[in-house]
Amino acid sequence: MENWIRGKSAIVIGERDGVQGPSIAQCVEAAGGKVVYAVTECFV
Repeated sequence: MENWIRGKSAIVIGERDGVQGPSIAQCVEAAGGKVVYAVTECFV
């Protein structure tokens, strides 16, 4: 599969009771993307 995220910028919004922002950001960066903003929010 082609790496479609390499070289692109991403805004990451995580969820407190689910997958948190920093975890998603690490995955994006490991795939070659650039995280410009990462946050974890609480959606009630």
